[in-house]
Amino acid sequence: MKDIFRIIIAIILPPLGVLLEVGLGKHFWINILLTILGYVPGIVHAVYIIARDERPHTI
Repeated sequence: MKDIFRIIIAIILPPLGVLLEVGLGKHFWINILLTILGYVPGIVHAVYIIARDERPHTI
C-alpha cells in the first residue's frame, strides 16, 4: 500500500517519490536531473526506484 502511494506521488512529482523512498542520496539527484531534462524520464526512473526489489536473492 505504501508503494502505491509513492508511485502516485512519483507520477505527480517524481523527485518527491524518490525522496520518500531513498532519501537525499544519489538517486534523488539523478531524478532531479532527469526531471529537468524531461518529465517522462523522471517518472520512469522514480517508478523504477520505488518498484525495485532490493531483498537479497536466495537459492
